[in-house]
Amino acid sequence: MKRSLFRGALPIRSVRVSLMATALAGLPLAVAAQTAPPPAPQRPVQAVAKPKPVAPVAAAPQPAATTQGAATAKSGAGDDVIARVGSTNISADQIRAYVAALGPRERAAFGQDPNLLGQAVRLMLANRLVLQEITAKKWDQQAAIAEQLERVRESAVVELYLQQVSTPPAGFPSEDELQKVYDANRASFLTPRQFELAQIFVPVAKDADKAAEDTAKKAVEDIQRKLKAPGADFAALANETSDARNADKTGGALGWVAENQIRPEIRSQVMALAKSAIAEPIKLDDGWHIIKLTDTKASYTKTLPEVRELLTQQMRSERAAALRRAYLAELLKQNPPVINELALSGLIGGPAPAAR
Repeated sequence: MKRSLFRGALPIRSVRVSLMATALAGLPLAVAAQTAPPPAPQRPVQAVAKPKPVAPVAAAPQPAATTQGAATAKSGAGDDVIARVGSTNISADQIRAYVAALGPRERAAFGQDPNLLGQAVRLMLANRLVLQEITAKKWDQQAAIAEQLERVRESAVVELYLQQVSTPPAGFPSEDELQKVYDANRASFLTPRQFELAQIFVPVAKDADKAAEDTAKKAVEDIQRKLKAPGADFAALANETSDARNADKTGGALGWVAENQIRPEIRSQVMALAKSAIAEPIKLDDGWHIIKLTDTKASYTKTLPEVRELLTQQMRSERAAALRRAYLAELLKQNPPVINELALSGLIGGPAPAAR
């Protein structure tokens, strides 16, 4: 298993593509308001190179959407229809509006992976079907449901308003502000040394008996002998010895791996290798690993132009959170809340507070 080489879980950027069908149908947005400001985002962390997966993972099946003829169809408003389900269309303008309402990181993710937008549209279509069911059954007209929907609408309106009053000025941050924050956090933009690795893996089960251990060791010794022969081809030998978990026939390539993501047992050997050299077999808890160092990249600190967009987003997010906190604090200062703690405790059945 190739991933056994790596220490800890590699960071995975996930993108939330779930959509509120009500936003597209003209109904109140089902967005929970944040009564307290969101935590300030963490400092930017340099992404590390990911190891190549052992085998491609099949994508989860997506619900089929009726798209035949949609490219040339028109919605009632005259917009190009991108997708259709039942009697409902989703237009290009609706999709653009949805993307425009996302945060900068989510929009960037859509640009990097077009499949995410397809998933979002499929979810729009599923939501439209649910809305059609709701309308047909008049489910949303029930008293209890209508009350919940009103609370959702109230929360959404509050959240949208708070977002508006806490939006930083268009010119923030300035070049000077960016430079100061970059200089103060230069260490955050350090890219660790990276190694381009390949491996030949001989698996051994944790509970393997002596016979299985001996068989694996013999296989490793045979591989070593072949690697030391004149003209030995590491990639070809890796493909030749691939097992079911390493059947992608990529010559054992792991790609670029950051120094701090390599397991200590392997890192010490990798750091001692010269370019194109092969380490002695390393026994780990899952089997034997024979590592080849293909190339090395020295560590370096990213420049301000390289991190400008990320840093700007972070600074604006932090400023928005600060503005929200200040706005709420001032609002509560001008209108101090009064709560009957005794009556409140009785509502939830808890012990009444001591009289004061």
